[in-house]
Amino acid sequence: MDAEERSKKINRVSIVTIIVNAVLSLIKLLAGIFASSAAMISDAVHSLSDVFSTFIVMIGIKLSKKKADSDHNFGHEKMESIASLLLAAILAATAVLIGISGFESIGRVAAGESIPIPGALALAAAVLSIVVKEWMYHYTRRTAKAVESTALMADAWHHRSDAFSSIGSLIGVGGAMLGFPILDPIASIVIALFILKVAYSISREATGQLTDRAADPQTHDEICRIVESVDGVAHVDSLRTRVYVNQLCLDIRISVPGQMTVEEGHAISHNVENAIYEKYHNIKSCIVHVNPD
Repeated sequence: MDAEERSKKINRVSIVTIIVNAVLSLIKLLAGIFASSAAMISDAVHSLSDVFSTFIVMIGIKLSKKKADSDHNFGHEKMESIASLLLAAILAATAVLIGISGFESIGRVAAGESIPIPGALALAAAVLSIVVKEWMYHYTRRTAKAVESTALMADAWHHRSDAFSSIGSLIGVGGAMLGFPILDPIASIVIALFILKVAYSISREATGQLTDRAADPQTHDEICRIVESVDGVAHVDSLRTRVYVNQLCLDIRISVPGQMTVEEGHAISHNVENAIYEKYHNIKSCIVHVNPD
């Protein structure tokens, strides 16, 4: 898949996401206000944060498409990872605000104040949100896997976190309607904790990409097997890998028979590169060094 097609797929998903989240957040906000549900208002804020996070994803991916230049010799792909980090920060901030609101409501109950009992409208909004957001998660995740975008995958998990937060709202609203009003703010706090967990997972993945995390051991071993299967390669001296957003960078040192000419050794290094590129379509760079055995 070329960069232009990848960008079109991501933009198509992002536009659908923005429209759906904008409409859904408005529905949940109105339901939360008119049905007196703190959990549903918190859920609406979470959905609204999805709109801003999707804009960040779109901007990050657009910047990552810029070609290499004199200041960035290896390109700008890591802008996508930075977008993921910003998305995680938005999620974490949203979680903190939701959690503070929930604790304040519980504090009012502990002080003897009464809090409103949510109405059925909030319950219906929670069910609608669960269905829509779970669909959005699968829709976005499919595209993220197809185009190998970490930022879009982070956005997909943002949808799923919204679906789970709506489940929390459903439990909180239902419990409050059954005579346990404190369950509504408790649900808000549970929602906040779940969002924080998702934010941590996203930031951990993005940080790993920005700090040149190595490929997983299975991929490392498989690359070694491919290299050693090439005719003329005596053995792999070393293999260094790093994950570059959705691509791999490889630095391979191989040994070849000492009696070979420089030209023969050079030809083997090309055969190694071809074998790697034939197996993996996400190689950003593959440098092969040849040593005499």
